[in-house]
Amino acid sequence: MKKIYSLFAFLSLFMLSGCSVYNFTGTGPIDAKTFQVNFFHNNADLVEPGIDRTFTLALQDLIMNQTNLNLVPNGGDLVYEGEIIDYRTTPMTATAVGSNGEVGAAQNRLTIRVNVRFTNKKKEKDDFEKSFEFYYDFSGQQLPSGTVLNDAIKTIFERITQDIFNESLAKW
Repeated sequence: MKKIYSLFAFLSLFMLSGCSVYNFTGTGPIDAKTFQVNFFHNNADLVEPGIDRTFTLALQDLIMNQTNLNLVPNGGDLVYEGEIIDYRTTPMTATAVGSNGEVGAAQNRLTIRVNVRFTNKKKEKDDFEKSFEFYYDFSGQQLPSGTVLNDAIKTIFERITQDIFNESLAKW
């Protein structure tokens, strides 16, 4: 009976030790201790003031909240840099011709694309340069300003930063 308990304890320890490779954010063990996020300049043809700072801070916050890495201003083991390369609003569906003869948009889409260069100084094979894009649809009766714009940017940046995190650290 004592051998069965010993075997059970050994198997339990073995199985639990295997769980340390995965955590709740999906990242495995990371050799890095620090990361830096350089300022993402807005190089889009249509410039919305402030979104470059908003994006940079959103990416920093996501990595700080989902890892135990320390944010540093320079010399980071992991470096994120790039630029916002596209910011556009396009009509998605048209409405019927109104009494004034104009065709309106029933729905508009705000799309933002960010080019990212990721450098892992501890593991160079993980380096990449890639564009990430997402969109937000809103009523054609609304303008992309105020609350609509804030909601759109928040939604878009949440998705893009999570995609960047997954590509660079979670390997999904």
